[in-house]
Amino acid sequence: MSGWKSLLLRIGDKSPEYGSITDFKDHIETCFGVLRREIEHSADDVLPFLLQCAEQLPHKIPFYGSVVGLLNLENEDFVRKIVDNTRTNFQDALDFGNCERIRILMRFLTAMMCSKVLQPSSLVVVFETLLSSAATIVDEEKGNPSWQARGDFYVTCILSCLPWGGAELVEQVPEEIERVMAGLEAYLSIRKHVSDTGLSFFEDYDESGKGLTEKDFLEDMWDRIQTLSSSGWKLDSVPRPHLSFEAQLVSGRSHELEPISCLEQPDLPSAVDGITYGKQKHHAELKYPQRIRRLNIFPASKNEDMQPIDRFIVEEYLLDVLLFFNGCRKECAAYMVSLPVPFRYEYLMAETIFSQLLLLPQPPFKPIYYTLVIMDLCKALPGAFPAVVAGAVRALFEKIADLDMECRTRFILWFSHHLSNFQFIWPWEEWAYVLDLPKWAPQRVFVQEVLDREVRLSYWDKVKQSIENAPALEELLPPKGSPNFKYSVEDGRERSEQHVLSAELSNKVKGRQTSRELIIWVEESVFPIHGLKGTLEVVVQTLLDIGSKSFTHLITVLERYGQVISKICPDHDKQVMLIEEVSLYWKNNAQMTAITIDRMMGYRLISNLAIVRWVFSPANIDQFHISDRPWEILRNAVSKTYNRICDLRREVTSLKKVVVLAEETAAKAKAELQAAESKLTLIGGEPILGDNPARMNRLKSQSEKSEKEVVSASESLEAKEALFARALGENEALFLFLYKNFSNVLMERLPDASIAGTLRGLKSIHVDEMTIDLEESSAMELDDENGKPKIQTNGESASNVYNIGEKEQWCLSTLGYVKSFSRQYASEIWPHIEKLDAEVLTEDVHPLFRKAVYSGLLRPTIN
Repeated sequence: MSGWKSLLLRIGDKSPEYGSITDFKDHIETCFGVLRREIEHSADDVLPFLLQCAEQLPHKIPFYGSVVGLLNLENEDFVRKIVDNTRTNFQDALDFGNCERIRILMRFLTAMMCSKVLQPSSLVVVFETLLSSAATIVDEEKGNPSWQARGDFYVTCILSCLPWGGAELVEQVPEEIERVMAGLEAYLSIRKHVSDTGLSFFEDYDESGKGLTEKDFLEDMWDRIQTLSSSGWKLDSVPRPHLSFEAQLVSGRSHELEPISCLEQPDLPSAVDGITYGKQKHHAELKYPQRIRRLNIFPASKNEDMQPIDRFIVEEYLLDVLLFFNGCRKECAAYMVSLPVPFRYEYLMAETIFSQLLLLPQPPFKPIYYTLVIMDLCKALPGAFPAVVAGAVRALFEKIADLDMECRTRFILWFSHHLSNFQFIWPWEEWAYVLDLPKWAPQRVFVQEVLDREVRLSYWDKVKQSIENAPALEELLPPKGSPNFKYSVEDGRERSEQHVLSAELSNKVKGRQTSRELIIWVEESVFPIHGLKGTLEVVVQTLLDIGSKSFTHLITVLERYGQVISKICPDHDKQVMLIEEVSLYWKNNAQMTAITIDRMMGYRLISNLAIVRWVFSPANIDQFHISDRPWEILRNAVSKTYNRICDLRREVTSLKKVVVLAEETAAKAKAELQAAESKLTLIGGEPILGDNPARMNRLKSQSEKSEKEVVSASESLEAKEALFARALGENEALFLFLYKNFSNVLMERLPDASIAGTLRGLKSIHVDEMTIDLEESSAMELDDENGKPKIQTNGESASNVYNIGEKEQWCLSTLGYVKSFSRQYASEIWPHIEKLDAEVLTEDVHPLFRKAVYSGLLRPTIN
């Protein structure tokens, strides 16, 4: 990489490019000197790279703003191009709704204003343009309040610029910025409060009504800006390098920014009802998502050195680094530990990363990315960060009973993977008390699931060794994952007729007989004698045993002999029997059960509806609150269906572009041919209509070829659209069937709505019963301080008691998964919401079930 590029990238860092120089002012002067010379002969290379650095290293924007300010003193034309390019990029970002780019380019414009490159009034005009658009959106008469998410995003962008340039704006254009602040306050007074219900990390947050009474993100941000304003805009977390060059920068010429425009207001539907409003609101929130939801794991005292605004700024830095270094984990960790702030922030860094890992409905990146970043941070800060992470784990474990089910699953997956990278070392003796809790207590289930995932990542004996400080926890280890083959002859079982058939089938497979030959054998020699059940058991058990040696063996068996299984199990009823047989064979290995069923669905040997039916069979229903096994299989089935839809949607979109391109090419070829045909050409002194024959033949050939390509592309599009329509139909059937099953099993087990109309009421049922029992008991253990019985409702380690009953916990867990599925697949559910309302969410449905679905869809609850 060129020297000037390295200097730009590493400005503000302790790096070899700047040698022993540690002062930021010297960094800026060095970088400016090199760029000034480079611009003389490579201006076209410097400009885009400088803008790219500002966009992808936004925590360094104050330094880049100062460099541009110094360049403005020497080369106004070059800096004018920077301003114009930034404005063009900013307008493009507004037009396409690129949230990250809008936010970062506004910060860069603010930094250039601080360095006297941009006129303050131009920045104020940008603020007022966005504010005017936001105010119009939330106006009940002129706007479309369902798109409030866009207005909130615009206002958040304005507020987020003020820590970087508020002091300069107040100093240079006090009246204009006062007008902006008044407009911001007016917007906050007319917008609707945004409740995080449905997206909060903890269920008790939703139940307590905190989402309705506590400040939402924008209101909280406004309070932090107000506090900053009242303190004279003084803060330490934003570098202000331009102040070191203030005497020089004032002599530069400030440029004006061409006006920008916001997107047109989304059309208000002619008939606004709850469903239409909900669909538009969902679409708006997908397009303009809230960037962070704070996860307060640690006490406030851990961040006491910070002003209120400092938390927001450090979060911005951390989220920007996570965003732009998502493919470079080591660079990401290196930048995260060296932010330009004068205070320690390990606890806030941990909270921010965990808030992203657990962010609902989806984290911005794959969870594995956060696992790797946390691992690298532990290595980069070995004396501090591992203890902070351990503290976060303990704090979340204490609240695990209230943690959202989706967050709980992600937490289990992350923690087991994290431990696998640190030799599975954890003080398990701290959690040994979970064995005294009932088998459905969330803390006990958490430990059980973490150990199960660890075994998947290692092997059983290794994990057993890792819990030697708490040997009793071996009870929670999964069984050793060996197959459960019914026709094994190694254990001295008596050989039955099925054993003989199994051995015969095994020999046929080893002899590489074809699927057709096996089907004929089954139809002639097995099915007439042993019937469906016996045939299914022999064939499936034997083929699974042949494929049990490795994942590759399994794939090979399914590819070669899937038709045999398909012939035996052509409909849903028989496919449910097939899944049950797979579950029995791999009953000691949840991972292989899930993988095998997933692969069978991939080869269309079993349908998603058959998997749903099997998951909601009585034996699995009884596992809903004590094991992730049925949920993992259901998640895989729904996810695979969703991924098929997404793939087909992308393919249809791509083919539409191909058709358009082919039609344009064909039209062009046809026009050329017609022009050539109408041309008069002299041949042998005689005027002939048409171009010379050689060219005419070539044009005709091109025209015919392009016409064929149009037909071919159109046929491909038509076929793909038919597949897509079929997939959408299957998707609708899946979700309707899934929610009907959820509704049925919950209606059977949920108490009457008059007894348990809320989750809090549901939790209190068993506690109330125990309290009565305790009052009737002659020997009651009392608390030393206030004489109250020691009753615990959330499984915390203060007592080895979990006082929510099994039936109630089953309901809580299942409702949690209803909410989770609704939230994760909201985009696929909303198009079918009318049918869901008509067939599932009827008047007699239990209010807790309705609330779980509505909460997941972020749909207002109708009282």
